[in-house]
Amino acid sequence: MTQARLTPTAKPRIAIMGEFSAGKSTLCNLLLRARPLPEKVTATRLPPIWMSQAPGENHGVTLDGDSYPVDVNALDEIPFDKTRHVRLFFDADILDHCDFIDFPGISDPNMDAEVWERVLVEADAVLWLTHATQAWRQSEAAVWDTVPEEVQEKSVLLITRYDKLVTEQDKTRVLARVKKETDGLFEKVFPISLTDALDGFEDYDLWQSSGAADFTDHLVEMIAALGNSREKNVENQSDDKSEALQADPVVVRSVGPRAPGEEQERQPLRVIPRRVRPQGMMRRGRPGAISA
Repeated sequence: MTQARLTPTAKPRIAIMGEFSAGKSTLCNLLLRARPLPEKVTATRLPPIWMSQAPGENHGVTLDGDSYPVDVNALDEIPFDKTRHVRLFFDADILDHCDFIDFPGISDPNMDAEVWERVLVEADAVLWLTHATQAWRQSEAAVWDTVPEEVQEKSVLLITRYDKLVTEQDKTRVLARVKKETDGLFEKVFPISLTDALDGFEDYDLWQSSGAADFTDHLVEMIAALGNSREKNVENQSDDKSEALQADPVVVRSVGPRAPGEEQERQPLRVIPRRVRPQGMMRRGRPGAISA
């Protein structure tokens, strides 16, 4: 089934996907540095939740593209079978540079796959989460096979709850198997303990050992590359080729905590070189940053 994008934007859209209990809510907590949804609704059946930088008015989008206001504390009342997605706005540094779309669990037998399939077209890349103790099931592989190849090659597979594998031998075996079975299907594969990563904001060694450091360093580069690609598309599709364009570089910094002894103002890990704006447009007061 082919769907058209509803909301053109230069910001990359990154989908968060996986089966039920793979850790999607915990990953959102990690990336936004806060719990995006009230605890009582995180386990309810919801349509895809599209997270963008505040300010903005929270709203739902119907299958026909109409908008209606939503109360974040009453998301469980939303008719997921009649709603394409819910757009929520948060004040989070990382959302200066990208949007996240949190998809419902693909394995829910009570939810038609069309609920999330119709929004998948919006994604530029995917963070796919698979549970370490039953990593990369056939049901996951079958769904991933429906994702466009150009999205697959920019996407990341996270083997979550990696700490649940007791021995180093088990960890090595699972990682080797998953990498072999997904060879060519993802840009990168990262084992990670998301709960340790959350605690690691106060413990740099734990942040490193959780696997979050390697993943978030790659995520910064991934957002920069996706942003570059989308900026070039916007420039190439401009109707007014005579309009003078200038570039404002956007500084992207690490998502995680600073290393012991690291300077207060962290040096940028990556700069997106093309933030295109028409000549004469007001500059932003400061470049947005993904900071600790």
